[in-house]
Amino acid sequence: MGDAPMDEQVEEVSEAVEEAVDEAAADGPGAPSLSAALEALLMLADEPMGVMELAAAVRSQPDDVTEELQRLSAEYTEQMRGFDLREVAGGWRYYTRAECSPVVERFVLDGQQARLTQASLETLAVIAYRQPITRGRISAVRGVNVDGVIRTLLTRGLIAEAGSDGESGAHLYITTPHFLERMGISSLDELPPLAEHLPDLADLEDVLGTVDVSE
Repeated sequence: MGDAPMDEQVEEVSEAVEEAVDEAAADGPGAPSLSAALEALLMLADEPMGVMELAAAVRSQPDDVTEELQRLSAEYTEQMRGFDLREVAGGWRYYTRAECSPVVERFVLDGQQARLTQASLETLAVIAYRQPITRGRISAVRGVNVDGVIRTLLTRGLIAEAGSDGESGAHLYITTPHFLERMGISSLDELPPLAEHLPDLADLEDVLGTVDVSE
């Protein structure tokens, strides 16, 4: 018997042992139940997950997985949980229960309509009057780190990224049409004459020497 066949046999035995060990670990005392494993996977899913995909992940038979998914869905409905498990587009996914939609919508709308903090308003003013502008230059004008505020303004849809600075490569930020809508104006030309109270970007070079203008 040559070396190659022996090596192949050793490799096959090794793989078989590894699979047996993995299966034993999956079925061990500390392993999650089928329902718990399915719930954990579906919680992470951005798109509906098919039965075959789930069955492979939890190492169970497709029929067992289908039965457990149907049982979970019925259980959630019976208990009137805030979420629902539905079979759509060839897969399964969690959704907010229809009866809870008004609560979710109110929460989202209230969050969008909440008043901006003073820091957010000041940062938004700098962007509005000096756009397009990098995060580093905004920090230079305000004298503080604006990372958190920038994220808030992006989430609110009041500002957006608009390419990158040719020198530093940092993201440039501009205001959005939603900003104009919230301000009640049709163009940036209608902004009140506040720009003269802001430092000119050309005057910030000394300050920017000590500020990281990259993202």
